[in-house]
Amino acid sequence: MEKLVLVILPLLIGYVLDLLIGDPDNWPHPIRLFGSTIAFCERRLNRGPFRFEKGAALTITLCVLVYLFFYGLNQLLLIIHPVLFVLVNGLFVWYGLANNNLITEGRAVFRVLERDGIEAGRRQVSRIVGRDTSRLSAQQIRIAVLETMSENLSDGVIAPLFFYGLAGIPGMMTYKMINTLDSMIGYRSDRYEQFGKFAARLDDVANFIPARLTALLMGLVSGNRRGLRFSIHYGSLHKSPNAGYPEAALAGILNCRFGGPNVYHGVLVNKPYIGEQERLIEPTDIKRTSRINHFTCLLMVILVIVVHFVSNKYV
Repeated sequence: MEKLVLVILPLLIGYVLDLLIGDPDNWPHPIRLFGSTIAFCERRLNRGPFRFEKGAALTITLCVLVYLFFYGLNQLLLIIHPVLFVLVNGLFVWYGLANNNLITEGRAVFRVLERDGIEAGRRQVSRIVGRDTSRLSAQQIRIAVLETMSENLSDGVIAPLFFYGLAGIPGMMTYKMINTLDSMIGYRSDRYEQFGKFAARLDDVANFIPARLTALLMGLVSGNRRGLRFSIHYGSLHKSPNAGYPEAALAGILNCRFGGPNVYHGVLVNKPYIGEQERLIEPTDIKRTSRINHFTCLLMVILVIVVHFVSNKYV
C-alpha cells in the first residue's frame, strides 16, 4: 500500500498544481535546463563529419543521465523521508504536465484574434506553432491552434503521464528530454537532418502508443464515435507517424478539416487534409476543445491510478 501511495499522491499533487497554476512565465523549470543543455552541446558537436553518430550519442547520453539522476534522487528522498519523496515527485509531475498552459495559450490566440485583429492573432499564434504565421488567414490561425492543442495533448500531457505510469518520475523526465531533443534538433533541414535524425526517430517510438491512446481517450470523453472513426481513417495520413491520430480525433469530434499546405521554416509543406467538412472554425470550438483536453487529462490520471491499484493488488 505504501508503494501505491508513493505513486498516486505525487500524481495527484502534480495534476492539481497544473490545473490551478499551469506553467507561470519566468519560473525555474527543468525543461528549460534541458533545452539549454541541448543547445550548448549542439553548438559544439553539430559540425564536421559523423554528425549522425554524434547526435545519436548525445541523445542516448542525455536520456541515460536524466533517468539515472532522477532514479538516484528518488532513492535519496526515500532514505530521507517518504513525505519529502511525495512532495518532490509531485513538483516534477507538475513540471512534466503542460495541459493548463496549452489550453491557456490556445484560448489566448482566439481571444486576441477576435479582439485585436489578424496581425495580433498571427503574432500570438506564432508562440505555439512552428509554421510561418505571417500570411495566415483567420481561419488558418484557428485551425493551427486546434491542431497544436490536439497534437500537444499527446506530447505534453498523455505521453508524460504514460511514462510516469510506467517508470515514475525517472520515466516521465526521460520522456521530456526525448521530446525536448526532438523539438530542438529533430528537423529535416540542412543543419539538423543528420545530427537530429536519431532524436526524431526516438521521439517517434516514444510517442507511438501515447498518440493512439490520446485519440482513444478523446473519443471516449467526448462520446463521439466519429472522433474514433476519423483517427483510424485519417491518422496514418499525417507526415508524422503519431501526430495525425489526435488531430484526426479532434477533427472528427468537431466535424471539421485540418491539414493542407503550410510553410515551415521557409519551406512549403503539402500536408494531407485530415477530416471531411471544410467549415468555418468558430469561438465555440476552442471552448469545446479546451473541455476535451481537460477531461482527457483527467481520464488519463484516473487510468494511471486504476492500473497501479490493480497491479498492486494482484501482483
